[in-house]
Amino acid sequence: MDKKTRIIGWMEYVDLPDLPLNNIKAKIDTGALTSALHAMEIKRFVREGHQWVSFLTEDTASDGLVMIEAPIKERRDIKNTSGVPESRIVIRTNIRVGDEIWPLDVSLTNRSNMKFQMIVGRAALKQHSIAVHTNRAHLLRKKPRKRKEKVSQ
Repeated sequence: MDKKTRIIGWMEYVDLPDLPLNNIKAKIDTGALTSALHAMEIKRFVREGHQWVSFLTEDTASDGLVMIEAPIKERRDIKNTSGVPESRIVIRTNIRVGDEIWPLDVSLTNRSNMKFQMIVGRAALKQHSIAVHTNRAHLLRKKPRKRKEKVSQ
């Protein structure tokens, strides 16, 4: 039985619930094969005989930075936005797009000079019956509201 094709915008808010990161402003980029997440201070380490990575990334819930640790899936040469291959650490985690969750390979790279914290590449969309509307954004979820801090008087 064929699954109905879901149309998403070229820009969506996605979650990486296992990390946990929510409301990530992501560009859905079918020109990119691999997904990429903004990461700083990327450090490899060994935990119980396995390769792990720690990194800082933006936490949209607090408007600050959060330290994340995850097992390393592999190191892979991935072309950057200029087309130059870079050796990047790749982790495997789950992504939530709308109300669907599935596994995702995501490379870690410093995207400080980029507009989006995350790029969702075409490999992440493959086999999920998704089409990208190139003229529309936020078809699955509108921009999340920021929590207002209560001011003591």
